[in-house]
Amino acid sequence: MALTEKQIIADIKNGKISPVYLLMGEEGYYIDVLSDFFENNIVDPSLRDFDQTVLYGPETDMTTIVGAAKRFPMMSPRQLVLVKEAQGLRADRWEPLTAYLESPSPQTVLVFCYRNKKLPKSSVAYKAIAKAGVIYETPRVYEDKVPAWIVREVSQRGHTISDKAAALLAESLGTELSKIANELDKILSLLPQGGAVTEQLVEEQVGISKDFNIFELQNAIGRRDPVMCNRIVNYFIESPKQHPIAPLLSTLYSYFIKVMIYHQVENKSDAASALGISPYFLSDYALAARNYPLGKLATCIGYLHECDLRSKGVRNSGAVTEGQLLKELVFKIIH
Repeated sequence: MALTEKQIIADIKNGKISPVYLLMGEEGYYIDVLSDFFENNIVDPSLRDFDQTVLYGPETDMTTIVGAAKRFPMMSPRQLVLVKEAQGLRADRWEPLTAYLESPSPQTVLVFCYRNKKLPKSSVAYKAIAKAGVIYETPRVYEDKVPAWIVREVSQRGHTISDKAAALLAESLGTELSKIANELDKILSLLPQGGAVTEQLVEEQVGISKDFNIFELQNAIGRRDPVMCNRIVNYFIESPKQHPIAPLLSTLYSYFIKVMIYHQVENKSDAASALGISPYFLSDYALAARNYPLGKLATCIGYLHECDLRSKGVRNSGAVTEGQLLKELVFKIIH
């Protein structure tokens, strides 16, 4: 069974420490959490100048790393050799590690942080690390799971957050957990212990409006609500630098594709997973599917493509601004 980051931390606190760790995967947040834990807990702070070595993959090589691992600690019971950005090491130069791991130093903790990539399981180095130590593969958190992750993260820090606020954060920040965690740090620092993260607080601190953002525009389009669509588009037009048309078109394209997928999901209870969204938003997509049959959706995607070409000057639009193009696009879509 694969170890979680919490199990690794618990093992180390209980004195169960392996000679080598490989932290790898597509989600860098958990790698950073474990890397920080190793830096702050293996060697006493007063002795780190002597017995803690931090190296960077693109700036070192495996011979240097193994040489550092073979040294005896000067002042501590064990030393830490931490290799950050280990994915920058040359893939064909890991041979010295396999020889070292046949009899690793019991006084050294060697940690590789292999971000955004995976060391091939078929490689000799991977097999040697698996035999001698611990391999942790960071789980990727998909879009539909991010709001629940935010709720758990906030709860673990002693606060609460509404489902709508969590969903708004997830929709506005994407799936990069490190980015979300940084925003949570900023928000939670403003609250007393046990305080609640509200939609208004998210709006103020993340810099998005809970009423006038691309996600509210897509929902207004889904409802075919011309009044709200016009209000949001006019808000965007007033601050064009904060609302360029390219990302708006990309988001709307993704939205219409998801509505198409919703149409074709037989068991609607499985639709949130199929669409890759939070179940919190599923009713919005159900309403949009009722308002936009498949033929109309195909036409809307055609409107998006045409608007994209015109915004880039591929098709002559004269002196039309991005705001005018957006207003024309939304009118065509909802009528």
